[in-house]
Amino acid sequence: MGIQPEVMTNPFASRPMAGVLWMLVTGLLFVAVTVLVKSLGTDMPPAESAFLRYVIAALIMLPVVLPAMRQTRLTRRHWAMFAARGTLHAVGVALWFFAMTRIPLAEVTAMNYLAPVYVTIGAAIFLGEPLAIRRIAAVVAAIIGTLIILRPGFREVTPAHLGMLLAGVVFGGSYLLAKVTADEVNPIVVVWMLSLIVSVVLAPVAALNWVMPDWSELGVLFSVAVIATLGHYTMTLAYRAAPITLTQPVTFLQLVWATILGVVIFDEPVDVWVMTGGGTILAAISFITWREVMLNRRIITPSTPATKV
Repeated sequence: MGIQPEVMTNPFASRPMAGVLWMLVTGLLFVAVTVLVKSLGTDMPPAESAFLRYVIAALIMLPVVLPAMRQTRLTRRHWAMFAARGTLHAVGVALWFFAMTRIPLAEVTAMNYLAPVYVTIGAAIFLGEPLAIRRIAAVVAAIIGTLIILRPGFREVTPAHLGMLLAGVVFGGSYLLAKVTADEVNPIVVVWMLSLIVSVVLAPVAALNWVMPDWSELGVLFSVAVIATLGHYTMTLAYRAAPITLTQPVTFLQLVWATILGVVIFDEPVDVWVMTGGGTILAAISFITWREVMLNRRIITPSTPATKV
């Protein structure tokens, strides 16, 4: 999972159908990523899976990033931000891989919607973004949605669930740092540096409990890297074609597809509470996005698909 650069929303884009279709494709691609990761099972340690995924992504991007690097002057401040973001993201992606192989696809997908909410809170605390009543109400709604999914006291809250909650927090910090660096550095370089730093941070952790992957596992991780990169490209096409207020609600279909695939491929039960909670969280995110566009502000909160690894 890479990270999208900051997006300037164009409320007057003239190709709404194209935008919706590209976002539908994006959702399918990112759900495919989650299915592939879950298919790895628990034989390979999460840190090793995440490490190999980002090493592959870094290698794939080399032909594109090398020319961009020659035209980019990085300061000590940039390197410090890259290191901080990569460290946060490494923790988040390891937690995501851990959760993905242990709880149903639909639950991971629904809880993944929380990262933009954490970004909204972080932007208010660290970047001075105003936290108006509408934002506070949306955050409260997202918290209610999370409680609907987890239902503490009525079901077991596993370490995998707690891992996903923590993953959203650290991903939120990663996205805030991405917002700052994307304003100053070529986005291609920002994305590649993420893959590089995450690989470096996870390397010693992966080495501590290394399990030699077979060719099929390497093939799955290669597919994850390629499909995730392609998903970010189709997401960019969606943003160019239509306003984010139109494409954002389409991301709810990811939860529908994840639920269907969980039933068909992994024999997971359909959980109406997860669907309800995920819909509540996404409604809160969509409301925040719509209000920001109406007030002509720059969107720094990533859309839901961008929170995938």
